[in-house]
Amino acid sequence: MPMTSPRESVVNRVERRLKSAARSLGTTDPFAPSRDLFLRTFGEGTDDLRFRDNALMPMAVPFEPSFSENQPGKLRFTIEPLPPEASSIDRRDESTREMRRLIRHFIGREALHWFDRSSEPFRGFARPGGGLNYGAFFGSSYDRDGLYASKVFYELPGGAGMIDNLPYDLAGIVQTALQMVPGLKPLFTTMAAQRDMGGQRLTFACTRELRLADLQPVMDALGIGHRLPSIMQLLGLVLGGRFELPPHGALLAFGMGPDGPDVEIYVLLSAIPDVPPSFLSLLTMGLAERPRGLQALEQWMGAFTPEDAHWPGRFSIISLRTDAVSPARVSLYLRPIEFELPADAFGQAHESAH
Repeated sequence: MPMTSPRESVVNRVERRLKSAARSLGTTDPFAPSRDLFLRTFGEGTDDLRFRDNALMPMAVPFEPSFSENQPGKLRFTIEPLPPEASSIDRRDESTREMRRLIRHFIGREALHWFDRSSEPFRGFARPGGGLNYGAFFGSSYDRDGLYASKVFYELPGGAGMIDNLPYDLAGIVQTALQMVPGLKPLFTTMAAQRDMGGQRLTFACTRELRLADLQPVMDALGIGHRLPSIMQLLGLVLGGRFELPPHGALLAFGMGPDGPDVEIYVLLSAIPDVPPSFLSLLTMGLAERPRGLQALEQWMGAFTPEDAHWPGRFSIISLRTDAVSPARVSLYLRPIEFELPADAFGQAHESAH
């Protein structure tokens, strides 16, 4: 009788997927620079079920690849760092350490100074850990020249009170959003360092129903109101004519970039009850006039499709980001099929505990 091969460890599967995607996209190896963090996070075990309650991707291993039309050909991913038993403060501190290490080794001293100065209010030793859920997420993106960008997503346990710690220009944008869009709840602030720049954004949950047309006043106030019609056109297309998003069905992120204020609208697809089955075909139709973006999306999907599958997995989020100069560009966030937990995982875990 032939011997059955042992199940591959979670960390080895993550490594294999990242390296395979890197070959497909023509980027450098994204696993090696953060190998130690991956090992500390996913360990040597084969048990996927222990990750079922993570905050990044519940009921899946907390490894989230994403596609960005603004960054074609780049390999991007986010993880919830450290194993399930780690504390939220440990995750916050680990994300900070990894961010500082990658910036120091691959981006440079000036970027490190910027990150230390900007992140201090959100990672400082004096800040209490009370109210933290996950602490922080960590992400990176790579291209053919190596590390392109690294990100930390710091949870905001203090809610609106944390806005006082934002840079002056970003704080003004955020205050405008709070005044003009009802039901916004601060979720996290993102610190992103890349080769040529660094930036900070703040992301809100929309706790009330969001009518896309109701974003016109705040976008007008930020000087980007002319972008809303194209955003509504694309989202209306891929969501089957839906222009209202249910409570907790969307996130709004605001930042200040080199071209002024920017906004990103995230649609949480699992919260939308009637996403068309032809969602991806409709998105492809919407990108037909942008062949470069469409080609990049097709290449990215191929990079994350396992050899024995016809599909990379489920899309969890679609977002559109824009500013005064750049038209709205699409991002997609993936739940890879090879890291999804079975629907009866909770039942399996309950039975194994008794």
